[in-house]
Amino acid sequence: MTIHTQPELRHDFVLLFDITDGNPNGDPDGGNMPRTDPETMQGLVTDVCIKRKIRNYVDFQCGKEETTKIYIQDQGVALNDMNARAYSALSMKSTGTKQKREDVNKARDWMCQNFYDIRMFGAVMTTGVNCGQVRGPIQLTFARSVDPVMPLDIAITRIAITKPEDAVMVSGEDDKEESKGKTTEMGRKALIPYGLYVARGFYSPHFAEQTGVKSTDLELFWEGLVKMWEFDRSASRGMMAPRGLYVFSHENKLGNAPAHKLFERIHIAPLQNQGIVPRQFSDYAVVVQDEDLPEGITLTRLTEG
Repeated sequence: MTIHTQPELRHDFVLLFDITDGNPNGDPDGGNMPRTDPETMQGLVTDVCIKRKIRNYVDFQCGKEETTKIYIQDQGVALNDMNARAYSALSMKSTGTKQKREDVNKARDWMCQNFYDIRMFGAVMTTGVNCGQVRGPIQLTFARSVDPVMPLDIAITRIAITKPEDAVMVSGEDDKEESKGKTTEMGRKALIPYGLYVARGFYSPHFAEQTGVKSTDLELFWEGLVKMWEFDRSASRGMMAPRGLYVFSHENKLGNAPAHKLFERIHIAPLQNQGIVPRQFSDYAVVVQDEDLPEGITLTRLTEG
């Protein structure tokens, strides 16, 4: 077992990923345009977006197993129905807000044991059928692009029609009318030509102990960060890939060095400062300062390039 899969240790990590001619995370407040920082025009990808990809990967990989089910589904599964599973399994009756504290604690522990994303990310489960709240050991930041990105709103056309009345009636033989679909219906696609993003994350062994995280859970998480992109292909995210995952592991549960100081060892110089417009990952040089690490720190590179 390598050090980065030991759940009793603290881990801080940096994830690099990029996208070409796509939309990594649409903004519903901005017409689904790629999220950006309006001051710097750097691209943004939310932590929720990244966690959704991890959840989907785990669900595809082992979601039918008893201890790795996914709580937050993306296909209309009611949370109260999920919560009710705990009460049914423990032969308890749900009384909502009047639930006894010991019942809530039992239900919460059962949910942690059976749902991977609760065990790792935490959850608020007080929505009617009360299973309490869990603070997960893994926390992620927003991902931010190294350089500014250029959101494009591109017009597209289609020949398919939405409603029968949208068809154009044209004259045929014997004065009969036949329908002919319009060819001028328009649509939009939002994308950026290229963006290299950096996300940062933290794993707390203290919260992991409370939720029951095992080494296999942590190993599955690292695996998901690297492989989830292959299960998330779409027209807007066709060319999206991991470009680096760097895990700093601490011997001390409280940490052997500040996380921000460790993150500064992963350096990517913005190309904008050099007058270069990035269009591929090879345009960048990722410099990892892995010499003279603080005592008690181990750096593991799980993927590069």
